[in-house]
Amino acid sequence: PIESLTTRQLNRAVHAAALVAGIDKRVSMHTLRHSFATHLLEQKVDIRVIQVLLGHKKLDTTALYAQVATDLLREVISPLERLPTA
Repeated sequence: PIESLTTRQLNRAVHAAALVAGIDKRVSMHTLRHSFATHLLEQKVDIRVIQVLLGHKKLDTTALYAQVATDLLREVISPLERLPTA
C-alpha cells in the first residue's frame, strides 16, 4: 500500500520544485493550490469544476481566485456585443 506523505515531506517537495523552477519567492502549499486554481481559471475551466477540485463547499470561496485571473475577465465578450448590427 502507498503511504501518505507528511506535511513536512510535502513542504520539502514544494520548496525543491520551486528551486528547480528558479522561483526565488517564498512558496508554500497554499501558493501551489492558489496557482493551480488560477491557471485552471485562465484555461477557462468552469469555476464549479475548480470548486469541486479544491473541495470548497461555497462557490464564494472559489470565486476569490477569479479576482486574480483578470486577464481572463478582460477577454469576456458580452453576448450583446455579438448581436448583428442593423
